[in-house]
Parts: sequence; structure tokens; C-alpha cells
Amino acid sequence: MDPALLPSGRQSDRRTPVVVVAGFTGPAAAGAARLAAALRETPGTVTIRHDLSGLGEGIVHRTVRIGEQETSTVLELAHGCVSCTLRIDLLPLLCVLAARDSVNRIVLELDPAFDAEAVCQAIENIAVTGVVGRIDGPAAREVRVEAVLTCLDARTWLADATGEDTLVERGSVTADDDRTVARVTVGQVDVADAVVALGNTGDTIDQARLAAVLSRLVPDAPVAWVDDIDLLRAAEVEALLARIPAHARRGRIFDAHAPLLRGQPPLGTEYGVALVEFAASRPFHPARLHEALDVLFDGVVTARGRIWLATQPNEVVWLESAGGGLQVGGAGPWLAAMSPSELAQADPMRRAMAALRWDDQFGDRDISLVILVHDADPAEIRQALHWALVEDDELRLVEGAPERVAQWEDPFGDWHADPCETSEPTGLPFDGQAKSPRGEAK
Repeated sequence: MDPALLPSGRQSDRRTPVVVVAGFTGPAAAGAARLAAALRETPGTVTIRHDLSGLGEGIVHRTVRIGEQETSTVLELAHGCVSCTLRIDLLPLLCVLAARDSVNRIVLELDPAFDAEAVCQAIENIAVTGVVGRIDGPAAREVRVEAVLTCLDARTWLADATGEDTLVERGSVTADDDRTVARVTVGQVDVADAVVALGNTGDTIDQARLAAVLSRLVPDAPVAWVDDIDLLRAAEVEALLARIPAHARRGRIFDAHAPLLRGQPPLGTEYGVALVEFAASRPFHPARLHEALDVLFDGVVTARGRIWLATQPNEVVWLESAGGGLQVGGAGPWLAAMSPSELAQADPMRRAMAALRWDDQFGDRDISLVILVHDADPAEIRQALHWALVEDDELRLVEGAPERVAQWEDPFGDWHADPCETSEPTGLPFDGQAKSPRGEAK
């Protein structure tokens, strides 16, 4: 990209820009490969791809291309996992390439098993060690995420994003990966700064519905509708990247207390697609919420937000769903439950926003959810969630007899955060409990 097109702050950033290109299997993955090849036509651009299809046997094939030159390497990992590939090879390689004067940009063409958000998080936070001539520290000291570019198959994306299939059932990963197709496909778009929608749905209403979903999921991301990816020229890909607004996400990781409505999405309803906001100043009854969560599966693309459980008064609980799968987990304490020293270390913006709605009894505890529907009744969703709130007599127990409330049935009380070097990066802001469709604990 021409530096003159960059905002002034990034013109002065001397770190090597990284463009992350993602696409699920099939046409979307082939489209991602074509996008990476188009970007490589710009002099000084290196592309990297890790083929994780042999990960179960501890084998990863890495391909690095610059211009017409290609280098292929077979990596043998003692423990074959996505995390190991990131830590052991990808992050150090970024640092090595960034140090070369001949490299002006790095393009990561992600294998579908990679989580784009987790890759961005790793670049920012995971310390890279053992690189000769370099002080140990995150790769973000040498590189910056310039953009995340996601290619999706317009004909199948909405079905994938709202389905229940797992990656294992699709044959995309090894048996120890329990992610769903919906989680990956929704996540790839949610983190995108620009989107290429590949192929024609064949139905103007279906295409309009998909456009309505994208405009609410990533309202600031420019979308290029492309019938044939092979006809997409390098100049058009570069132009798409140039359309990304200066305030775009660019790999930034949002925690559980970031605004749930990102950008300026349309708040009306189009072709059955709408954003449903649900807020409450009293907690959920955990057993009723567990029963009510079925309403977040059918006809829902994604839901996310902070919830207050009556049985866990000190813990912010984060909920996030994609299609027929859902995760819940702890996201740290409420401000009202923090010690004075912890409160002093809390994010100033979070404290300022909490002060606007502070309650004398419950502090900053509340419920805030945003649900993106494409074929569901918003009134039914609100009714089910309202039913799950504690009633007036239960609220009095929350206020005056927390020891009795602690004895209520709590299906959400089993999550934990066990240290495990082999666990995969989730891209989610908590250590959570995965739930299968229809709310059965996994």
C-alpha cells in the first residue's frame, strides 16, 4: 500500500505491516489464496502459509513466497497443535522477516484451522524468545497488523454461520478440536477490516439478507462482491485495503467491557435481519437462564455480552454464541467486588462508564447483550430473557440473603481455568465453558 494513503499516525510507524488473510474451506479458502497471491504482486511483499492438515501427526508444511521465489519447509512438532505452530514458528518468523530491508509487507494466508483473532492476539502478547540478535518480547515490537481481510463464500456463509456442524464433522481439523464451523466462520468476519464476498447466491433476497448481516456484524468494513475470484486484479485488492477506515479494528482485541455495538451498525430491520439489545439492572436466575438460552440458537447469527448471575455476584460472566454453539465463562470481577487496590488498576474508561449507571446497592452489576438475528422473532428473544431474570421476591434474597441464593442450582458454575500448554487460542475474552446446541454442557 502506498504510504501516502495511510493516516499520519501509521505513516510514522516503522514496524512492518502484516495483512492477515482468512477464508474457510472450499471456495473461500481458494479465494483467500488468490487474495494473498494478488497482494504478493506488490514488490517487497512476502506471503506465509502454514498447512495444518498434517497437524495430527505433528507435521506442518510452511510455504514462504516473495515474488517468484518459493521456499517450502516441513516442520516436525513434538506436540502438534495450533498454539505450538504459532509460538514455535510463525511468531519468530515474523520477527526474522521484519528485520530484512527487502521486506516491506508480510501477508499471512491462514489455514482454516487458525483463528484470525487469536493470531492477532498472539502477535500482540506472546513473547518471542531465542531469535538471534533480538531481545525477547512480543512480535508486535517489529510488526503491526495492517488489516484482516476475510474471504467468504456468499452462497454458503450464512448457512455455515448459523449451523451446528463441528470442524471435526467437516473433516477440517483433528479430533481434539471442538470448535464449530459457525464459530470459525462468524469469527473470521467479526475480526475483518475488509470482506470479499465470493460468488453469486443466485437469489437477490438471499444476497440482500447476507449484506444486511455483514452491515451489522462489521459495519465499518468495506465489502467487495466478486463473482469470480480469478478475475480480481491486484490493484482492486489494494484499493479495497485502501478503503478501510482509519479507525478500523486492525487486529485490536476487545475485552469483555468494550462496547458491544461496534461502529455504527443499522438499528432497523432488513430482510428479517436485526440487532436485538437486551439490558437489565437485576440478575439472571441461573437455572432459568440455562433453559432460556435455546432462544439464542434458531435464527440467530451471533450473540455476545455481559451477564450477571445471582449465584455469582462477584464475577462478570461473558456469553458468546455463533450459530448452534455457545460459550459462557468468567471475565473477571465487577468493579463493585474489587478491593481498593484492584479498583485503582481498573481501566479508567470502564470506571467512568460504570459511574454513569452506578447503583447504591449493586454497583456496576448489570446485564447487557446484543443479539444478531436473521430469522428469529426479537420479541420472543426478549420475552425468554426477561423470564430468566430474578423475580421481585428472589431479588430481595439477592439483596439480603446471598447465602441462600448461593444454594440455587447453577449450571454455569463449572467453568475453570486450568493451565494447559496444549490448549488452543480461542479469541474469546475469558476461560469459559463450551456448550453444545440446545444448552447441553460439553
